[in-house]
Amino acid sequence: MDSNFWVKTQHVLNIKLFNIAGTPISLATLVIVGFILLGAYVFSRVVQRGIERAFRARGVTDEGTVGVTTRLVHYLLGAVAIAAAMQTIGIKLATLFAAGAVLALAVGFALQTVLQNFVAGVILMIERTIKPGDILEVNGVLLRVVRLGIRSTVARSREDEDLLIPNSTLVQSTVKNLTFRDKSFRIRVMVGVTYSSDMVRVRTVLEKVGAAYERRQRTPEPVVLLRRFGSSSVDWELSIWTNDAWNERLIRSEVQEAIWNSFGAEGIVIAFPQLDLHLDPKVVTALEQRPRAA
Repeated sequence: MDSNFWVKTQHVLNIKLFNIAGTPISLATLVIVGFILLGAYVFSRVVQRGIERAFRARGVTDEGTVGVTTRLVHYLLGAVAIAAAMQTIGIKLATLFAAGAVLALAVGFALQTVLQNFVAGVILMIERTIKPGDILEVNGVLLRVVRLGIRSTVARSREDEDLLIPNSTLVQSTVKNLTFRDKSFRIRVMVGVTYSSDMVRVRTVLEKVGAAYERRQRTPEPVVLLRRFGSSSVDWELSIWTNDAWNERLIRSEVQEAIWNSFGAEGIVIAFPQLDLHLDPKVVTALEQRPRAA
């Protein structure tokens, strides 16, 4: 009975379903193709985990480095598996490549944007100028990179919004990467004081505020600059450095609050726009002589 079962199974598997490029395709062929693709996927997962363990064993903990390496390996193994599957079902890669020159022209026009983003994604993965975890400023918006895809990059804003950014945008436009070489980020806080203020005391207070702020980096030291003489104020700038660019708004708020409290304790007045109105003496006299309403 077992012999008859295997004979029937082989007969079913060898039933011709259709032809591709003159090669008959049977159920057995499809099963083999399925095993090739499934095996390549499982093998890719094993290799990726092995790469991750190897990086950890060597002390490489950078999320971007590990993520880019494993993703490139995954794409490479996937391409090899697809090529093997195509050969199995009778598609000659040499013929396919020869026809590809004609096909590429048509596909290029139809999928120009997709191919452009694909190539840009490969460039980003190879150059590693942008990695998962990086803080970017794109079109004036601060974003944290979540995942670097082959077509688009997933980023999250400080308003907890997920953005899908085409890779070509990151490659072709100017993008500010705040964590490219290091995480050091400079925060500038501007404050204006009245012209009657003691400027020596103003500088001293700002230096103390900068030095006392706990969430700043120890080096470089805070910098205090007199920026300009405005129309209503003398404008000063306090600069501190932090390794937490993502929370820049919170840090700026805390520093400004500390300046407000310190200036209040020292009697330093923060300036605000004022307008002095000078009237001609004749106008003043006319106004004084104007009859008052009962």
